[in-house]
Amino acid sequence: MVLLSMLFYGVFAYHLDRTNFIQLIALFAGTFILCFKLIQFEKWNTKFLVIAGVLFRFVFLFAEPNLSQDYYRFIWDGELIIQGINPYLSVPNTLINENTLQIANAQTLYEGMGSLSAKHYSNYPPLNQLLFSIAALLSGKSVWGAAFVMRIMIILADVGIFYFGRKLLQQLNRSTHLIFWYFLNPLILIELTGNLHFEGVMLFFFVTSMYLLSAKKWMLAAVLYGFSISVKLVPLLFLPLFLKHFKLKHSLLFYSVVGTTCLLLLFPFFSSEFISNYSETIGLWFSNFEFNAGLYNAIKKIAIQFDAKPWELIKTYGKITPVITIILVFLFTFLRKNQKMTVLITSMLWILVLYYFISPTVHPWYISFVILLTIFTSYRFSLVWSATVILSYWAYSNSDFKEHLGLLSIEYLLVFGFMIYEIIRLKGQKMLFPKK
Repeated sequence: MVLLSMLFYGVFAYHLDRTNFIQLIALFAGTFILCFKLIQFEKWNTKFLVIAGVLFRFVFLFAEPNLSQDYYRFIWDGELIIQGINPYLSVPNTLINENTLQIANAQTLYEGMGSLSAKHYSNYPPLNQLLFSIAALLSGKSVWGAAFVMRIMIILADVGIFYFGRKLLQQLNRSTHLIFWYFLNPLILIELTGNLHFEGVMLFFFVTSMYLLSAKKWMLAAVLYGFSISVKLVPLLFLPLFLKHFKLKHSLLFYSVVGTTCLLLLFPFFSSEFISNYSETIGLWFSNFEFNAGLYNAIKKIAIQFDAKPWELIKTYGKITPVITIILVFLFTFLRKNQKMTVLITSMLWILVLYYFISPTVHPWYISFVILLTIFTSYRFSLVWSATVILSYWAYSNSDFKEHLGLLSIEYLLVFGFMIYEIIRLKGQKMLFPKK
């Protein structure tokens, strides 16, 4: 099964054209079934499964990402930093026409990132930018070299997630084999190791921080939580939950350390233009982009029947989404007993899942955070999501990237159905708002 999985991953990494949807689905389904069987048969054979997970990642070591072109922008930003140029202050469309631009492979990177990325300011937080610059510095002025360095970073982060995730499971008195639902999950392997998304690095800092919190080492946990935010902004959503996890004074100290860490990492990039540029870029995710949306697609389908204009609807919806998200965060902050680590992590899971359900943009690699949170809770519906989210890649089989609403409906109906089943089975109201 390990050898067959490696063969499937090899075909996926080196011979798959993302426009071939049938091949993509077949390979993904094969790897997912094998993942399920490996964990089912060998879940207590830790050394065997760890070696298998590392071997699967090594299959991708020399591959070019084939489902995402984001890595071109990662390398572009890294090259800018090496040249002393702030990636938050200029867009590639402007820089590419400047004769003074002296970055390696500029034209290749510019064309590779695509027109959408090229016209916007960078939206990657400062620690992520530092990692991009390290990759560019060690690349030997090669796009492939930079991709190789980034892949090594992501693989090391996943190994760290396995180590500290397993220790956190032990602290929570849960079965340690659950970590393999992250470590061997095909979506994690393909989207993070294969396509170079840095969610894994964020999750390494996050899960290490959670482990340190469970071990009562809150100050170091706060520093690493700040690192996590500085790779991807998602953990910002959970900060209010710590208000009840700690007492008030303690929580303020935790917030001050997290905030100081983030500010120190941001300091080298900060300027008067940074706030407006970065806010503008982040705002686009709420009001301009849409991909693999759940609730938004249903609302859009109904609204169009009443002659609503999609380009106006997304802007209105984008203004409402942050408000709903803030309300959800505060409900889970004040209505749950977040003092216990298990309850705290379950609150994080529900906040993130509900946020993604209402978000107009849910790229498949976003689900990696949900997968990791799930293994520390009593829920498993995110594993269904990790298997079905691949249906969203139908869009890549079309030159105009048009989505197939029927396939997206299957994805979300399966996820919603299994989630509702689990809530009923676990007596959901008590799980969501326990009295004790």
